[in-house]
Amino acid sequence: MSTGPGADSAPAPTPDDHEEEENSKGGTFSSLRIRNYRLFAGGQVVSNTGTWMQRIAQDWLVLSLTGSATAVGITTALQFLPMLLFGLYGGVLADRLPKRKLLLATQAAMGLIGLALAALTLSGAVTVWHVYLMAFLLGLATVVDNPARQVFVAELVGKEQMQNAVSLNAANFQTARLLGPAVAGVLITAVGSGWAFLLNGLSFLAPITGLLLMRSAELHRVERAPRGKGQLREGLAYVAGRPELLWPIVLVGFIGTFGYNFPIWLTAYVDEVFHGDAGTYGLLNSLMAAGSLGGALFAARRGVSRLRLTVIAALAFGVLEIVVALSPAFWLFAALLVPVGAFGLLFNTTANANVQLATDEAMRGRVMSLFVMVFVGGTPIGGPIVGWTTDTFGARTGFLTCGVISAVAAITVGLVLARVGGLRLRIDLRRGRKHVTFVPARRAAELAPAA
Repeated sequence: MSTGPGADSAPAPTPDDHEEEENSKGGTFSSLRIRNYRLFAGGQVVSNTGTWMQRIAQDWLVLSLTGSATAVGITTALQFLPMLLFGLYGGVLADRLPKRKLLLATQAAMGLIGLALAALTLSGAVTVWHVYLMAFLLGLATVVDNPARQVFVAELVGKEQMQNAVSLNAANFQTARLLGPAVAGVLITAVGSGWAFLLNGLSFLAPITGLLLMRSAELHRVERAPRGKGQLREGLAYVAGRPELLWPIVLVGFIGTFGYNFPIWLTAYVDEVFHGDAGTYGLLNSLMAAGSLGGALFAARRGVSRLRLTVIAALAFGVLEIVVALSPAFWLFAALLVPVGAFGLLFNTTANANVQLATDEAMRGRVMSLFVMVFVGGTPIGGPIVGWTTDTFGARTGFLTCGVISAVAAITVGLVLARVGGLRLRIDLRRGRKHVTFVPARRAAELAPAA
């Protein structure tokens, strides 16, 4: 991105001017030119790797203790239930308080939870109720951590680099998702789940160190919301009055509630359909993460994206889930997880960036807490439903249902956004033309006789 038409004529550029100009240039990894963001990203890739190790070990531990996909669903639901119940309060705190201090507190709390679960597991005292409790406590910490981490990006890189930084955050997360399950599979098979929990707890030292080393003077100033009554209602009313925020968040809610319940149906496929072990489970998660990493890097390189790409990615994600659910062979099932991961991540990243860029600074914490709340907070609703469907009707039916719901939601929201934007679907089957396009309603009426 350019620094503006008047940048070249500015008198006596300072070193800060040159740094800002350099940071504003495009490129897949342009945000990494910024020191504070490098520290943030480096710490996050370490802790995210540990988090994915814990997720895989946690799912497999619960399955080993109970033999039930429903129990895995309950664990997932408990981890995300606090976001559903208290998510908007986390957004209020993120709008009011210094983000770096909030993140230091939440990252420390999440590390201690990992160490506690490690102690229980390595001592042999762990029960499924312990896992349920730790999952719920981790969810409580995430209520504040997630919106604070989302909006802290604006302070690290500024508005011009936000799209790139959001995409790189997703790539960071997916790199960890690629490494974490593979390492967890080896650890679970070799020495047990407890060591994965221990390494996760220790991994939070990296982001804490990165946050402490940041230069406060290089953070971008962001308007903070003052204390006041009715801030939750204010945030909801703000979103309700803006279709460009409301409908992407609705779509995120449907896909987060049903389409993203990977731990439930993936453990069921490994156990019931393909008769694999923890290593197989880790392999499938890694393949999906590889696709997700590709989707995130594509979004980072693309730069600014439109809502149209978000809807298309959501539809492709749902259709691919349907195809994967019906795949008869393991190799085909595994291979198709790569594009599932790519389109799922492309959808989430573009939706996240579009919503943040369309939101006023003082409202961003509350809007992003709502975004995260409907995305992960729907899991307490969808998790047990998908788990019950999987246990009752089989893994294929459970997964197929998730894909159908995601595809229908994408089509519905796409049509609503088109109507709100004054667009109509135009189908032109003539050779050399775009067969399916959205055009302004007036133009569609003019072209209708020619079609």
